[in-house]
Order: sequence, then structure tokens, then C-alpha cells
Amino acid sequence: MALLVQKFGGTSVGSVERIQAVAERISRSREEGHDVVVVVSAMGHTTDELTGLAAAITDTPQQREMDMLLASGEQVSIALLAMALNQQGVAAVSMTGPQVGIVTESTHGRARILEIRTDRIRGHLADGRVVVVAGFQGTSSGIGGVAEITTLGRGGSDTSAVALAAALNADACEIYTDVPGVLSTDPRKVADAQLMDEISCDEMLELASLGASVLHPRAVEIARNYGVLMVVRSSWSEAPGTRLTSRRGRPLNQTGLELGSPVDGVEQMDHQAVIALSHIPDQPGIAARLFETLSGAGINVDLIIQSTHEGSSNDITFTVAEADLEAARSVSQTVLDSLGGELAAEGGMTKLSISGAGIMGRPGIAAGLFHCLSQQGINLRLIATSEVKVSCVIDADSGRKALQAVQEAFDVADAQVELNPDLSISDVPEVRGVALDRDQAQLSVRHVPDRPGTAAALCSALAERGISLDAIVQSERQHTDGSRDISFILRKEDRSRADVALAPLLAQWPGAALEEGESIARVSAVGAGMPATPGTAGRMFRALADAGINIALIATSEIRTSCVVAEQDGVAALQAVHAGFGLGGQEQHTAQGSASPLDS
Repeated sequence: MALLVQKFGGTSVGSVERIQAVAERISRSREEGHDVVVVVSAMGHTTDELTGLAAAITDTPQQREMDMLLASGEQVSIALLAMALNQQGVAAVSMTGPQVGIVTESTHGRARILEIRTDRIRGHLADGRVVVVAGFQGTSSGIGGVAEITTLGRGGSDTSAVALAAALNADACEIYTDVPGVLSTDPRKVADAQLMDEISCDEMLELASLGASVLHPRAVEIARNYGVLMVVRSSWSEAPGTRLTSRRGRPLNQTGLELGSPVDGVEQMDHQAVIALSHIPDQPGIAARLFETLSGAGINVDLIIQSTHEGSSNDITFTVAEADLEAARSVSQTVLDSLGGELAAEGGMTKLSISGAGIMGRPGIAAGLFHCLSQQGINLRLIATSEVKVSCVIDADSGRKALQAVQEAFDVADAQVELNPDLSISDVPEVRGVALDRDQAQLSVRHVPDRPGTAAALCSALAERGISLDAIVQSERQHTDGSRDISFILRKEDRSRADVALAPLLAQWPGAALEEGESIARVSAVGAGMPATPGTAGRMFRALADAGINIALIATSEIRTSCVVAEQDGVAALQAVHAGFGLGGQEQHTAQGSASPLDS
């Protein structure tokens, strides 16, 4: 007998008939001998309808009153589902977030969970009842210690379900939705998108941060941090769906279930080398040709950074193991001989990385890393970022000092440090899925001083305004005054606030200017097998080149390769990369098998 937490989204409980069907599914789980806790969203489009009612009254509703309003939607769902279960002979009781003991921050509209007091829910389970819980909500102690209803924000029912599974030490958290599981890409844009049997939480975090809407990143973060087994299944069939796996979880955080340090590991990779190609033509196929040639020579490339400069030329910088430096230099020079451009190569480098769930979604983490290193007088040669890792390439002479400083800054124990991990063996696919994000804007800060602390200052200025960055690309090319450029990607909705945030900083840097790039789309391939599979990046670049799509920017991490292309090329780029990795098949995911926005 297992303890299961089952979550059903708004479409799954969108009508009386659907609620009765959900009750039948829960009843079958009980007949199999399982204890069941059920988390439900509001029926259908109830949350949107309630929001519309508020908008009809005022343009500026108080957030507290919005929480009071929106929390009522789930209360309808839980009562009806408990009635349906009891009608079918299954003992059930409905409970709101506050009743079930979900305690949150005193923040309305986007509260994070501090703890879940499970005594009451365990008592009902011991008495043989199914407990039906309202997702998306909790309670906090407001001013004077008075309890207040709070909501968790977008994807809050997923977050409630996984948090309950962690607090109850459940055997699994099953997320029932209107898709068959996690697909290799968006089936609305690629008709032959395929269902994945399994995916790691790290891979899912990358895909979720890139726009895949089947799961909210906060829910995946909790599953990853506490070792919760998640299964994404269709409410419309008995298919097994997709399993989300994670490493062994840490104990529940005593300072707050969702408020622990997001940095849970540091990795140092020594004996690295940097190869920088500058002033090469900006045209389709260049990156593909370079990295296919390197792969053909048996050279495995780690980080890749590309940015576009004035005069329609590109710089491409990448890292390899120091043992491959001379071979990589020779191969790269051969490519440059036919293209034109300049080459610089240097060994004696170390890659230092911090890892953890949702790092880039917390604006201060990357800034904290860069500031920590700048305080030690350490300059950053390269920066690579993703949702689960931020990496810096620095001089090897500073490696030990940098590692110690980062451990202290993020309170990372020695047991959480990996030195020169072996990435050569992997039994997982190089690419699990491909995602497209068209909600990003690209900015460049021209003429940034080339000294320790500049990247930290830039990221800190944005973090103070609550602006998260995604890809951060520091150019290898120096201007005549010795300055460099830093490019980054942020959400379009944060674009205007970035001007205000960076203005005081730019005023301190002579000649510095903020420059907006053209409208962009970002296509990304994600897979935990990338580090162990030479040539992955080259395959992605070749797929885009064969489709006639030019790459404006490249940013990689260990398990993600992202390319920025012109906005109008976004869907074609997604289709080309998906096909290039052979992720498609014959299956068509239509109607209830298509992707949909997250339920609240």
C-alpha cells in the first residue's frame, strides 16, 4: 500500500461529469489499497472569471481581497469532489489550504510555503478517508498574528501538491492534466512531438523555465530538492505518463519549505582551456561547420558562447579540456583559414560552478556569485548560465581561493563540493526535449570595464529591481580602450525597468551604453546526456544552418544549448532542431493531448 498525492487541474474538474470521472479514478486507487490525498484547482476557467469580476469593479484591486476572491474557486471544487466520492461509497473530507495546515509567507498573490502541519491530514488518513485539498492557497500570520488567506501564484496547485507530498513523505505525486505527460516539444508547433517515459527534474526545470507549460518550475524545484517522485499523467486515459526523477532529497528545511538556499552544490573543473575566434562572418552554417569539424577530430567541447558585433561579424568562444588545446587550436585555425578572422587560445583555466534548483529565477544568486569572486579580485573570463547552474571560467591560479570564497558565501559544505567530476559516462539521451521562448528581449551593455566586479555590478543592479536574467554572455572581443561587451536576455515585461535599473551604473562607466537587439526567439535543446556526447552542439547548429536560419547568440550550460534567432524564424528553428535530433515520430497529439496553459 502506498501513500499517493494526486493533483487534478481545472480542466480535469471542469464539469459535474468530469468531477464524477475523477472520483471514479480516485476510487480505483483506494480499491488498490492506496491512501490518497487529492489536490484540485478551481473548475475550468473559474479563476479567469473571478479575475474578470474584480476587473469590472476596479483596475487596482487590493491583493489581499484578490486572494480572498480567488481562493473561493478551489473551495467549490473540493466540496463537489468530496460529495462525489462519498456518493460512490468512498469516505472523503474536503479541506482548504488553511485547514490542512499549509503555512506561507505573509505575501499576497505569490506566497511561498514555509511549512505544512500534517497532523490533521494524517488523522483523516488513519481513519480511512480520502482528503481533498484546495490547491493554490494557504494561510499566513499577518499583522498582529491574525491569520490571513494567501495564494501561491501561477501554477499554485502543482506547488501545493508536491509540497504536500514532500511533507507527508508520500510514495509519489501524480499530476493529472489534459496532456498525456511531458512531450519532447510543443505539439501545437511540432505535430510529431513525442511523449517522454522519463525525465530528470533538472531537465524538466530547464524546459519549464524555457516556456514548457505542463509543470510550473516551483513544483519541480520542490520535487528536486526533497526527492519527490512525480508522475505527469492524462486525466483522460490510463496511460502511465512521464516519470520525473530526482536524486536523493535533503531533509525538510526548518527555515521554510520553499525558502532554503537554492545553491546546493559547487563544482570545480580544472585543466580547462579557452579558444576564442573573433571577427568571423555572421552567416548561417559557420558555427555548424566549426563544431562539426571539432567533433570529427574527437574533441569534446564544453561551454560555447557566441555574440554578434558591429559590422555583421561574430565572436565564438568555447572551452575544451587542456589536453585537447593544441588539437582544437589546429582544427579551429584550419576553419578560420577559409573564413577569415582571428584566433586566440589559452590554457591554465578552471571552471567553477554553483548548482541548485531555480537559480536564475532568483535574481540575486548570479549577482552574489559574481560579487563573491570580484571581492577576491578574480576576473571572469567566461560566464555560462542556466536554470540549474551558473558557471564561470577563471584563471586556474585563483581556483582554490575562488572555491573557498564561494563555499563560504553560499554556506556549502565540503560534502556538496565536486572536484573534477567524471562526465564521460552517461546512460541518458543527449537531448530529451526542445523548447521555444518568444517572450524574451536581448540587451547589450557596450564598453563595460574589463575588471573584476563589472558583471556583479550589472547583475546586482538588475536584481535589486527584481529582474532575473537568463543567458548572460560576456564577449571575448576587446574594444580599443580595453573594454568589453556583455549581452543578456530578460523577459520582455522587464525591459523598461532594466533601463531605470542600469542608468546609474552606466553613468559610472565612461563610454558605456545600453543597446537593444532585434526582436528574438530562443530555441533550446535540453538533455542530461550532453556532457557525455561529443558533437551535440554541432548537430543543433547544423539543423539550423540547413534550414537557412542564422544564429545571433549562443549560450550553453552542461545540459542545455540555447540559440537566439530572429523572432520570425522561431517556429521554423524549433521544428528544425526537433527533427535534427530525431525526436519526432508518427504520433499526433491533438485535442486533449495538446499543450495547454497551467491550471492555477
